[in-house]
Amino acid sequence: MKKTLFFAAVLLWILQPLNAQNELYQKRYFTFKENTLPYRILFPENYDRTKTYPLVVFLHGAGERGNDNEKQLVHGSWLFTNEANRQKYPAIVIFPQCPAGGYWAPISERKDGFSYPEKAPATEAMQMVIRLIKELEKMEAVDKNRIYVTGLSMGGMGTFDLITRYPRKFAAALPICGGVNVNRIKKISHMPIRIYHGDADPTVSPEHSRSAYVELKANGAQNVELFMFPDVGHGSWTNAFAQEDFLSWMFSNKLK
Repeated sequence: MKKTLFFAAVLLWILQPLNAQNELYQKRYFTFKENTLPYRILFPENYDRTKTYPLVVFLHGAGERGNDNEKQLVHGSWLFTNEANRQKYPAIVIFPQCPAGGYWAPISERKDGFSYPEKAPATEAMQMVIRLIKELEKMEAVDKNRIYVTGLSMGGMGTFDLITRYPRKFAAALPICGGVNVNRIKKISHMPIRIYHGDADPTVSPEHSRSAYVELKANGAQNVELFMFPDVGHGSWTNAFAQEDFLSWMFSNKLK
């Protein structure tokens, strides 16, 4: 019992700074007709509307779905609240939350994994994300030449889906352990893309990322990289976020 209490106290001590950082993300709700999209938004320190800032869209995984407007911050939110990063990369960052049972991208789940349709309308959740991005472009000081998207697992699939629907809107994309129908790849071969996956992923096959990379290169992509982490399972976002240039590479890109 004493050991249990001790470890609980240690866990609480670790989580306190993270919870404090997450409070920097304002809770908001975007509504369109009868639909509501919970999202959290982080503004740069000393936000100045006379300037413009990059916009980062972060799409969470399936485990963070819901409507509590909290769980979507579990992975990756700390990257942007880290004080050094806030000083070096002032940006507007949004973490939308997909509803329970919803998906960022059209996906077919099978016993042998996932498949992705070549032609399908955007999911309701993704339609709301697209509307939210357009709303922020109007209402906030967004640099339209520096809009980025990243996401993990279901959010990695959503990252691919979003950039194939809007191939001229995003300055760079960083899909993590995701996948896409490779017949949709050609339209994004011009875009700077970094793809991340663990080569021992039992949940989303690393072949999804490999095939996307191979198809991009076959279509003449000059600024695409594949990072395949040896002996890493589904949580490859930890390895991706640990790369020293994860943020610097992303923010270095802009639309031409």
